[in-house]
Amino acid sequence: MTDQRIPTARLGGQGPEIGVQGLGCMGMSFAYGPTDAKESEATLERALELGVTMYDTADAYGAGENEKFLSPFFKAHRDEVVIATKFALAVPPDDPTRRIIRNDAPYIRQSVEASLTRLDVDVIDLYYMHRRDVNVPIEDTVGVMAELVREGKVKQLGLSEVTAAELRAAQEVHPIAAVQSEWSLFSRDIEAQVVPAARELGVTLVAYSPLGRGFLTGSFANADQDLTADDFRRRQPRFTGDNAAANGALLEPIRAVAEAHGATPGQIALAWVQQQSRAHGLSVVPIPGTRRPTRVEENAAATTIELTPEELALLEPIAGKVAGDRYPDMRFTSAGRE
Repeated sequence: MTDQRIPTARLGGQGPEIGVQGLGCMGMSFAYGPTDAKESEATLERALELGVTMYDTADAYGAGENEKFLSPFFKAHRDEVVIATKFALAVPPDDPTRRIIRNDAPYIRQSVEASLTRLDVDVIDLYYMHRRDVNVPIEDTVGVMAELVREGKVKQLGLSEVTAAELRAAQEVHPIAAVQSEWSLFSRDIEAQVVPAARELGVTLVAYSPLGRGFLTGSFANADQDLTADDFRRRQPRFTGDNAAANGALLEPIRAVAEAHGATPGQIALAWVQQQSRAHGLSVVPIPGTRRPTRVEENAAATTIELTPEELALLEPIAGKVAGDRYPDMRFTSAGRE
């Protein structure tokens, strides 16, 4: 589709230059049904060829299996890639299907050592707190993360799904390079407070699920009917039942804009997220997830699409009409605590 390398953006105030689009790697070994390792490996290589340099994983993805899967690719291209991984979602020993949030110092130290081992690297480029444990002061959590920087185990710090107040409190302890939150044509709650705080502090906004977990691309219409039993989207309220039908009708303006550009709906959804960088005056790096080389080519090509003011106005009302929350329990998102 294209061999043109994507533009770059700076990660936080003092971080490296990275591709303006990253790659979410969760689905290569977790959450989205059956996977093909060879195709995922080819996707990683193709992404790098196109200038995608930040690769996003977490210790919770497949209970560490995603980090292990990515390790050979990272080792082969260590000087070219920025490795982003996360801690905080612990697996209780009595129930491997559950996750509990831990932000305490012993757990953080245990987690970073385990991730370094699985990734087989000496240092993690960007280390995120995956979710917030409200019972642990964020200053304490970031304080431990800052120690990891001083010890040379981590280069940059990130936070995921934090409120504006939590981000500001964290920044008082140590510079935060990136805040990761869901941001798409379907999910815009962070624009009220988190985005202005990130702009004020010079923090990069890493947008996960910029394609609405595939719904905005039209790859599925109803999770119950179209996805395998082990696909976690079947547990997300907006993708099932009457919500899915109502939200499917919201895709029409996206399809209309896509047709005008000779593009796909997914490319328009990504182009919209990319343009939020200018709209809000901060660095924005979406991390669409995919397991197919052709899809990563399509995603990268979205960085060349410029939406007109009229097209942006057509897309503007969509998020306000979405039926259903993005998670069954919103307490663990920034929107659930703002």
